[in-house]
Amino acid sequence: MAIAGTGHRPEMLRRKTLANNSRLTIILCALAVPLAMFWLVGGHAMPLLLVSLGLVGGLVTLALHQRGLFEHAATGQVCTMFAGGLLLTLADPQLVDAGLAVALMAPVLASMLGRAALRRQSWAVLAGVGLVGVAATLLPAPEMDGGILLATGGWAFLVSVVVVLHTANRISAAYEVYDKAQVNAYRHLIEHVQDAVLRFSNEGEVLMASQSSESLFGCRRYQLTGSGLTERLHVADRPAFLTAFADANRGGKSRMLEVRMRHDDAHASTSLPRFIWVEVSLSPVIEPESDGSYEVIALLRDITGRKDTEVAMAEARRVAEEASEAKSRFLATIGHELRTPLNAVVGFSEMMTSGIGGELSDTHREYAGLIHQSGKHLLEVVRMLLDMSRLEAGKFELQAEPFAAQDIIEPCFGMVDALAQSRNVRLVADIGRHLPMLVADERACRQILLNLLSNAIKFSHPGGVVTVTLKRQGTSLNLSVSDQGIGMAPESLQRIGEAFFQEHGGLARSYEGTGLGLSIVKGLVDLHQGTLRAMSEIGAGTTVTVLLPINGPAIKSEETATVTPIRKEPAATPLSSWQDEKRKAQ
Repeated sequence: MAIAGTGHRPEMLRRKTLANNSRLTIILCALAVPLAMFWLVGGHAMPLLLVSLGLVGGLVTLALHQRGLFEHAATGQVCTMFAGGLLLTLADPQLVDAGLAVALMAPVLASMLGRAALRRQSWAVLAGVGLVGVAATLLPAPEMDGGILLATGGWAFLVSVVVVLHTANRISAAYEVYDKAQVNAYRHLIEHVQDAVLRFSNEGEVLMASQSSESLFGCRRYQLTGSGLTERLHVADRPAFLTAFADANRGGKSRMLEVRMRHDDAHASTSLPRFIWVEVSLSPVIEPESDGSYEVIALLRDITGRKDTEVAMAEARRVAEEASEAKSRFLATIGHELRTPLNAVVGFSEMMTSGIGGELSDTHREYAGLIHQSGKHLLEVVRMLLDMSRLEAGKFELQAEPFAAQDIIEPCFGMVDALAQSRNVRLVADIGRHLPMLVADERACRQILLNLLSNAIKFSHPGGVVTVTLKRQGTSLNLSVSDQGIGMAPESLQRIGEAFFQEHGGLARSYEGTGLGLSIVKGLVDLHQGTLRAMSEIGAGTTVTVLLPINGPAIKSEETATVTPIRKEPAATPLSSWQDEKRKAQ
């Protein structure tokens, strides 16, 4: 049995009322016992019978209450009142008598103390008592003194009225106390909540302002009444506020908006008004009997700090974008300025090594070869920097046209063949059959493949194999480059495509490069709305896969159709722990 706490005042008072009703019944019946005994001596047993019924009912219901059976106690009190009314109805041959009046008090008592089931049952029992009264008028009634019967009925009716009046008074007091406590709690909440709370009438007048509104606006709350709040609104924000208020006041819709309002500062050094940003939440008070307009509750919160942060972030973003654009312009300018002298260095060093300017000694030929090699390397770095800057600036424009993707493999092999032979790496092509035409930028695709091949050759072991695979995969074309080189750690795979990132970084790295190759590949793949994936294992090699849409960046499903996979590719077989330990030891 749950015990009502301090938060359930009506229930507590209802239970106390049940006990008081039992005690009242016992006291009133005990006072009537001497008179009932006197009448019993005179041969009239009805008064004593009625008094005994009241005493027994009061004692039983009080005992039920003390055991915590409150619903049973309420049912007992209602039944006691019905039993008294039934006795008086049977004793009085008249249709309308004191017994029916006593029985009528029972549903009233049930409506104040009982649950819904007891209230419904009490009205059914009252109908039964009425039928018994009708039947009693047709049967011969027992002989009883009229004065004694009238006194007994009046006393029983008086007891029932006293019990009902006491119950009504206590229940009314309970709800009055409860309502007052609720009002005090809500008033305390409104006065101490951080946000300012305003209550508007149906006509839009400010009826109430919380204490926090004084700190929000820097004025006394009474100054917000009338047109005080409207005057504080910034002129540019008044139409938006009035529209939102009309939606809440007339349309019954909740609205939220951000406006500027004047804040008064008595210690300000200037007389210029200071406006703060305020977030206003308008909620209508919906009432069924409303005439089409509603009271509105407004919650106001100072968001000036958040607005200042947003402005600062926007300014920082603008500065960063300007810095990025300046960097791109610098790279483009310096790249073009470097290309001209570098082309001269590469060209003249190649002429010197070929003997056009005369025969060179072995030492001079070696020096000219180093100059030529370093110049080509520097030209490649400049080219990659320019491509990266154009990709970051969004100025790399694609010229998508249909072409056969397999036709670019052999030319790319020829361009990296010298590098592959120098590292003793064999190049292999695995081209699928019946490949569709690919709508893409052929020059960008060549650059993607060249960068992937260069990386694969550079990180392969001598005598290794680099395989290029080309096949169709759904609505995309799958271009994969695999090697059997040093591989990559799992944490490095997550940084694939990051500019200037290298697996073996630092000044003591074994492999030269800028770390821009895969970042350029990722940028070109993203421009084609494709996907870049990488799978690698340390000591076992790396596979980089590029998925390019067959119909170009904007895929047309009506042309490529929808491909439903029939089976899933088998998952990779997990390696045993001893193999992992072996690779770590190597």
